[in-house]
This record gives sequence, structure tokens and C-alpha cells, in this order.
Amino acid sequence: MAKFNRIEVALKAKETGIVPVFYHEDITICKNILKACYDGGVRVFEFTNRGDFAHEVFTELNKYALKELPELILGIGSVLDAPTASLYIQLGTNFIVAPCLNTEVAKVCNRRKIAWMPGCGSVTEISYAEELGAEIVKIFPASQVGGPDFIKAVKGPMSWTNIMPTGGVEPTEESLTKWIKAGAYCVGLGSQLFVKDDNGNFNYKEIEKTVNKSINFLKTIK
Repeated sequence: MAKFNRIEVALKAKETGIVPVFYHEDITICKNILKACYDGGVRVFEFTNRGDFAHEVFTELNKYALKELPELILGIGSVLDAPTASLYIQLGTNFIVAPCLNTEVAKVCNRRKIAWMPGCGSVTEISYAEELGAEIVKIFPASQVGGPDFIKAVKGPMSWTNIMPTGGVEPTEESLTKWIKAGAYCVGLGSQLFVKDDNGNFNYKEIEKTVNKSINFLKTIK
């Protein structure tokens, strides 16, 4: 059962500004990544449903978060269908992110009052997602859809829309400024956030620093 309701998810995503997006099959690496992001100030984290047995990794990761990271809102991404959404709801996900808009996923999430963030690529899709109950819509792939200019254009006639761009956002002042100034509600950050050392291993201290720097910078420009 979800620990945080859909309103808490939306408010915390706005407050911290960034939502890391990550997948790895190694639970130890996942825990270390989660801890580094948490220590850096992250409170909303998307684990993606990408590999075989991803639900088993998520189960252990969520148990870890509940015990060791009490303020963390852990959710699942890359959910394409209702059965998958139901599975992760049973495993305690706090929110569900999808690369596309699926009405059956919306119904499952709404029935359990789980935050649902569908991927959209047009004004029509965004409007329909909001009609289906989405508090935040994901623009994906954000750069290919139209970048910051697309968000700015959408916010003109639809100022109430909360948009989370994912895909093409970088943890730099220049990139974050462009997206937030265009009207992004928060941003999804993927591989560029997860710094590695010269040996190809994740550098958890640098990840913590990068996360903290990005969150603190967003506070200055919002």
C-alpha cells in the first residue's frame, strides 16, 4: 500500500524540483544510488520497470526505503499496461509514470488514488490525461517533442498544466534554467545525473553533490 497520497507526491515533486530516473538489476547498487540521492535532497525517485525481474528489485528497494529513508517517495516508471500498474501498486509504489497515455492504467491508479504521470506528446494528449485525472503529465521524449519551447507554448492556453519533461534534461544550470523558465513543474533526470568514476563504477559522493547542487539551484530560479 502506498505510503504517500497523490497530492503529497505532486507537492513534493514541485518542492524539490528534480525526479531521478534509474534502473539497475543489482539491488545493492540501487540502494546506494537511492541513498546518495536522498542525502543530496531528493524526495521523489522513479525506479524504472526496464529489466527482467524488475518488480523483485523494486520490492526490496521499497522495503529499504520504508525502513531507512522515511521521507522518500519511491515510484515506478515505464509502466505500459494496467496489469503491470496493478502489480506495482500491490508492491507499494507511491506513483506510476508511463511513457505513453493508457486509459486502463489511469483507471487502475484512480481506483487506488495513486498518482499517475502519463507520457504525452501533444496538447490533445495532455488535455485528455488531465481529464483522466493526471495531476502531472510527463513530456517524453522531451527534447524530441519540442523542448522548452513546447512547454512554453502549452502553458500559454493551459496555464494550469503541470509538466515534467524527461529525456534531454541535464543537471546543469543552463539546462535546468531553460526548462524551469519555460514553465516545467519539475524535471526528470536520467543517466547524466549518475556520475561514474574512471573505472566505470558509480561515484556515489559525486552523485550526492550533483543532486544537491541541482536542487539548490532550482530553489534560486523558481
